[in-house]
Amino acid sequence: MLFMILGSTTHSAGVTTTTARTAVGVLRLVVGLGLLATIVIQITDRVINNAFDPAEYFSYFTIQTSLINIVVFLVGAAMAWRYRSDTALFTTIRMAALAYAVVTAGVYNLLLRGLPYAGFHGLQWPNEIIHVWIPLIIVLDWLFAPGRPALPWKALRIVLLYPVAWIVYTLVRGAFTAYYPYPFLNPENGGWVSVVAYIVGLSAFLMAMGALAIVYGRRRGKA
Repeated sequence: MLFMILGSTTHSAGVTTTTARTAVGVLRLVVGLGLLATIVIQITDRVINNAFDPAEYFSYFTIQTSLINIVVFLVGAAMAWRYRSDTALFTTIRMAALAYAVVTAGVYNLLLRGLPYAGFHGLQWPNEIIHVWIPLIIVLDWLFAPGRPALPWKALRIVLLYPVAWIVYTLVRGAFTAYYPYPFLNPENGGWVSVVAYIVGLSAFLMAMGALAIVYGRRRGKA
């Protein structure tokens, strides 16, 4: 059903595809299933060590966007096998996922890596997969995978829809539970001025990444 929605607007090329698109589909399938396996292994590690709190785990922006990425990779694989080019709707979602992935990698590697963490540590390689390798693959997929249509500038409006919903949920939940998934969102660490500054800065960065993705796509046209 999800594929039918994202692929409802087909292109004049019909259902034919190319060898390059077929190869991209295989790679997307492998990465999507690999990311799913990584999430499952990470959850299993926490369950085994009696450290799995679903409400906490699934509150992370990284985890939620990883679930989005799994869907994008798997739907993208099916679309690559069926069509010469992706639909505009699917490409818009890919663009937003790209922006989220770059921000995820930036926040983890620039702000969080190396900080002391009092919670459960567990296996570390899933964090590297999720925060480093998956964002890199998403960027490479956007840069080089064939069949990406150019997006209109109005597509940029979708980028902040999910992050705004997530930040509202996170701050409201934090107000009642005193739990914030990231230290820079906790007003006790630097006050609300600091929290707002981070939110505005990251929002601007998200929009900038989305804009860069659209510019690149419009310059290349249909790859």
